[in-house]
Amino acid sequence: MPMDSTRWNAWPRTPDLKGGLVMYNSITVGQVLRVKGHGFHAVGPEATAFDALEIMAEKNVGALLVIERGRLIGVFSERDYARKVILKGKSSKNTTVRDLMSSPPISIGTGASLRDCMVLMTENHIRHLPVIESGTLLGVVSIGDVVNTIISEQETAIQELENYIAGNEYTNEVMTS
Repeated sequence: MPMDSTRWNAWPRTPDLKGGLVMYNSITVGQVLRVKGHGFHAVGPEATAFDALEIMAEKNVGALLVIERGRLIGVFSERDYARKVILKGKSSKNTTVRDLMSSPPISIGTGASLRDCMVLMTENHIRHLPVIESGTLLGVVSIGDVVNTIISEQETAIQELENYIAGNEYTNEVMTS
C-alpha cells in the first residue's frame, strides 16, 4: 500500500546539531505498523520450500513468518531459499521450511525507533523484522516499509521547508491571530 505523507505530519521532529531533522529517532515501529497495517503471511514449519515459495509469489512478499502451535519460531525468506536450497542442490519439493528458516527469529517491539529497526536489520543482514509486544506477534516491518517511511517523512519535511521559505507558515499565523 502506498504511503500517504499526510499521515506522518504529526510526528515530533527534533533538530540535530547540524540543523537537520532527527526523524529516525522519533518515528516508532508501532507508528510504521499502524500506517502499513498489522497483517502478515505465515507458513507452518512442515510445509515444503516449494509451497512456501508459491505463497510468497502469490502474496508478492519476500518472506514468511514460520508459526508452530501459535508461536513464531522462524522466518523463511528468499535469501534462505537461495542459499540453502539452490546453492546446495536440494529439492524445493522435498525440503521443509523448518530445514531452511532462520531461527530463532530476530524481532523488535513497537516502541523501538525507526533507527533501532534499521540498525537491527543492518547488523543482522535481514530485510524482515517480526514485531512482537508482550509475547504477541503484531506484524512485520520490512526494509521496504522503512524506506517508504523515510521517503514519506522527507517529502513532508521538504514541503514544510518550502512553505516556510514561501512565507506560508508566517501568513497563516498572522491570519489566525
